[in-house]
Amino acid sequence: MKCVFIDPPYNTGVAFDDYEDGLEHSIWLSLIRDRLELIKRLLAPNGSLWVTLDDNESHYLKVLGDEVFGRRNFIADVAWKKRDSPPNDRVIGSTYDHILVWSNGSLAEGAKKTLAERSFNLMERTAKADSQYKVFSEPDGPDLRGPFRKIDTTAHGKGGRFVESLYYPIRNPYTGQDVYPREGCCWRHNRVDMELLQKDKRLYWGVKGTATTPMRKYFASEAKQGMSAPTIWDDVGLNQHASAELEKIFDRKAAFDTPKPEFLLHRIIQIATSPGDLVLDSFLGSGTTAAVAHKMGRRWIGIELGDHCHTHCLPRLKKVVDGEDPGGITQAAGWKGGGGFRYYRLAPSLLAKDKWGQWVISQEFNAAMLAEAVCKLEGFTYAPSDTLYWQHGNSTERDFLYTTTANLSHDQLQQLSDEVGSERSLLVVCSAFRGRKEGYPNLTVKKIPKTVLSRCEWGKDDYSLKVENLPKAPPEPGQQELF
Repeated sequence: MKCVFIDPPYNTGVAFDDYEDGLEHSIWLSLIRDRLELIKRLLAPNGSLWVTLDDNESHYLKVLGDEVFGRRNFIADVAWKKRDSPPNDRVIGSTYDHILVWSNGSLAEGAKKTLAERSFNLMERTAKADSQYKVFSEPDGPDLRGPFRKIDTTAHGKGGRFVESLYYPIRNPYTGQDVYPREGCCWRHNRVDMELLQKDKRLYWGVKGTATTPMRKYFASEAKQGMSAPTIWDDVGLNQHASAELEKIFDRKAAFDTPKPEFLLHRIIQIATSPGDLVLDSFLGSGTTAAVAHKMGRRWIGIELGDHCHTHCLPRLKKVVDGEDPGGITQAAGWKGGGGFRYYRLAPSLLAKDKWGQWVISQEFNAAMLAEAVCKLEGFTYAPSDTLYWQHGNSTERDFLYTTTANLSHDQLQQLSDEVGSERSLLVVCSAFRGRKEGYPNLTVKKIPKTVLSRCEWGKDDYSLKVENLPKAPPEPGQQELF
């Protein structure tokens, strides 16, 4: 994933209609840590994680995230303005949320800015930023190089550090007078650089050419094609704007109290990705991240639990594809509809433990489901044969897979080997077997629980933030390891 954005429960202590948001602090941290470690494994080497939280847990998550991703990989704490005014039920009311950003990978000391510049995009230039560049009058007419902005970067301001070697006269080309820095100040540039600026007419001496402190010219034609992102975002919409977006989509009041506006996700995705990159939101909520990513030409994966996955995410994304989503960034992005998506339901765990604590195939899986799952895990294409019972999948024209929950004997394996023949090979995945698995040159025999357990994590179907899913504490080191 090039970008992962998550908007997890803030742990505010409030029970909302759609989720519980009041876990004990240490439990919340334990559950979030599991998810951060999973996300790190899914991120591309130049990918980034963006997490929104408020003051309840953001500072603790900063420490936890630094532990998982490495402190040097922390990029920024962005303040997003979520409401116009503070709530009336407290003395100091927060109007901002935190957006904590980490990059992935191992960085050398001091390499953070280099990585950010390489991995992130500049923000789109705004009309306000472009309006700073104007055509200013000068004694000999306007500068033919076009609009420029003038900045007082030639001299130190009041109280600036004085350097004697930077105190020298500059000749005003319009008055012929030698000009010194203001009292107690010095020039910011050495004499050679200042003379080069003067020679190239990079110094602005005012409309009449009588300024006592020249200003430096920065031309619009030389400006970067984008802008560096600030750490305060007060121009990407509020919670109330996001609620209005959802009401417009569903023609009813939004189910979520604090949804994120589309322009907020637009900025994050624009900075962190390029068209075609993959975006993940594993707390999809009402589907905003997926909707924005789709409109921006990114590939995306959204994960959500609960009924609103069907009542909000699915119908919203259908509207996006059909071009019937009127809100958010639709108009700004010029979105008319198109594309598509696949909708999956997470299957139950393939493996489960029996009453003796042994791994067995879950009773929720029938033979066909088991064969398809094992084909997926082993890298085979699920293609059951109508005539040969032992052909459940294939990887090549001569390499096949057979899955069974039976306990295979030596005679059964020998019969399989004879039927497969010397020109083909067969991977046999069974519950158990008797005999030497090396005794059949065209067969490779594996036990289901062992081969499946080596591929994935099991017994963790539910990654929501629920107390009953708290991972067990690891055993104490020492003698316990012997049992």
